Amino acid sequence: MNFNRYIKLVVFIGVIIILSSCADKFDLNQIDLSDDDVNIGGDTTFVLLNPVWEGYNNPQDIMVGREPFIYVADTENDRIVMLNLAGEILGTRSIKHPVALAQDHRLNLIICAQFDTSVGGITQTFSAVFKLDLVSAQHRIEDAPITRLLPRVEDLNRPELEYTGACVFANNIFYIARKGPNNSSFIDPDNSILLFIPKRLFIEGAEGDTLVGRVPNIDPLGQGPVSAFEISSLTSFSNQSIDIIITLTGGTSFKSNWLHYQITPIDQRYVSNFSPASGLDFVIPNRFEQPEGSAMDPSGNIYIADAGKDSVYKFNAFGDELESFGGPDIFSQPHGVSFFDKTLYVADTGNNRILRFTLSTEL
Repeated sequence: MNFNRYIKLVVFIGVIIILSSCADKFDLNQIDLSDDDVNIGGDTTFVLLNPVWEGYNNPQDIMVGREPFIYVADTENDRIVMLNLAGEILGTRSIKHPVALAQDHRLNLIICAQFDTSVGGITQTFSAVFKLDLVSAQHRIEDAPITRLLPRVEDLNRPELEYTGACVFANNIFYIARKGPNNSSFIDPDNSILLFIPKRLFIEGAEGDTLVGRVPNIDPLGQGPVSAFEISSLTSFSNQSIDIIITLTGGTSFKSNWLHYQITPIDQRYVSNFSPASGLDFVIPNRFEQPEGSAMDPSGNIYIADAGKDSVYKFNAFGDELESFGGPDIFSQPHGVSFFDKTLYVADTGNNRILRFTLSTEL
């Protein structure tokens, strides 16, 4: 992407923000805190629901869609699994090594996965991003038309690129997280967030999406709270803002954060919603070890799945820690997490299963 296009991208993002409304205020509930890593929050704990959903192989993401159906990235089984809320499998779709899922407001699935293609007569595997049109197939996931959005032809000389996360905003603009080893370029480093815009926002009735470029002003190797150092997940909010929850596994002490898009008379960029100097639980340096997934609930609480600590952490929208829980007796390398109707869904990756939890106060 040339410099002029970079400037246009900055201006365009500003327009998108201005057209979006401010975030709604959250309905918050304060709960007793503790410094422990397991069952934090006094007598209020997460309770495992039965049965456990088994039959998966290294599942790395789970998402409750807008229908609502449940989608699992069953990574080593090379498939996406669609279930109803009772856990009954409604269909599957073969796709190589899926690792991250999102859904837009037209019910299309966005999938970070892999595909094979021939380059110079040699078959190679590349990380990829696909869009699956469920509505046109009446939600028969096995028949849904699929479009590959990434990689572009010019990306095929960069086989180390990986697409690791996706999130969608209210107007169906979406972000894709990308990582890789080459980060010396100011214009196009591997560690980036890519911005896609539906063509219908430009041309009425047009189909498809346009890759505009990178989200600017995010350091690919940043050591501070605003960084793209090996992003592992992206989570958007349910309101009109384009704030995001981000998790990272690269060499930074701040491996998760709430990034707020800020516009000033002289600049516009993502900034940390929580100051590292505040002492808040969410931004304590080295609070997380290997966070792989994130989610939010309707009250604005934030959930982080930490594969390195075999735990799921819960924070309110002020950054205070609530009922975090886990340990090797419960989880093995949890990656994906999602919330719907008082139920927390966790992709218990190392144990090849999906677990469901509810708060003890809901029983």
